[in-house]
Amino acid sequence: MRRVCSAGHSAVAERPVEPAEHAEHAAARAAARAAAGPTQPSVRRMREFGVRPDRALGQNFLIDSNILGVIERAARLAPGDVVLEVGGGVGVLSEHLAARAAHVHVVEIDVRLREALLDATGGYANVTVHWADAMALDLAALDPAPGKVVANLPYGVAASVLLRTIEELPGVGSWVAMVQREVGARLAASPAGAASPAGAAGAKRAGGEKGAYGAPSVLAQLACEVRVLRAIPRTVFHPVPNVDSVLVGMRRRADGERVSGALRALVAGAFAHRRKTLAGSLALAGGAGSRARAGGEGSLPPRTREQVREALTALGHPPDARAQRLSPDDFRALARLLGYE
Repeated sequence: MRRVCSAGHSAVAERPVEPAEHAEHAAARAAARAAAGPTQPSVRRMREFGVRPDRALGQNFLIDSNILGVIERAARLAPGDVVLEVGGGVGVLSEHLAARAAHVHVVEIDVRLREALLDATGGYANVTVHWADAMALDLAALDPAPGKVVANLPYGVAASVLLRTIEELPGVGSWVAMVQREVGARLAASPAGAASPAGAAGAKRAGGEKGAYGAPSVLAQLACEVRVLRAIPRTVFHPVPNVDSVLVGMRRRADGERVSGALRALVAGAFAHRRKTLAGSLALAGGAGSRARAGGEGSLPPRTREQVREALTALGHPPDARAQRLSPDDFRALARLLGYE
């Protein structure tokens, strides 16, 4: 997928040029398109603007427009929606969203795609293009504030982008994103020994094994219901990637509380040493004194192994339980028992 994270890029919001300003080039482009015959927008723009996908950046552009309808239906787009799209690429999803939503924020880091992306979005006054690193962009400053995230996410940062938007955009209620199959399975995974939820079952139907339950699973599921909706064939991308993709859907839980820095630190420490017991992993990770590896602010006050074991027993788990056994709600309850929340 398209890589969106690179050091040194700052956010620059750019509203599209008005259609009239494209007049001097529009006739020439229209003639060239007519001569070439009808073709898929991504393919046409790659040819017209000389775009060459950069494998080093993980660029795989969507070239099957049928998938756009699948994404639209999954996202349940409505005319009043404000949508955030991360990784605009050559704009095939961007223009589809723009025609169906009140406003679309498109984030793209690769300025070499400027002509192609603005060709897709230039005719829409309801699109703002942000030339920025999606992991550094000030999401809270987006105006109007997004209510949905719909994106074809880069493999390398997909989980990080989703977790960041969950945390920093409390007004977002739903997400639909194409991600690497393993990432989708991981986000929807269930604790060890638990019955597989619908999301995990969806992952298996999508051709993937049950995902490894870990910190991303817990952090996503503390706030959202997560489901793997369907498999996405490799052939819908150019160039064809070496990994499989799935469409993931997330919906914010009605009872979902904001995940505090202390809770993120606890979850990160608990999974830092997967072969150890939870109490042992926290101790080896620096325990409560360590700074959150998952982006949490601050540090946790120290707790002994015995205090952690007693809290696990109070939750109905063996004192030597591993992190993989605890559900997201168990982790929140554990944080409260240990006095972190």
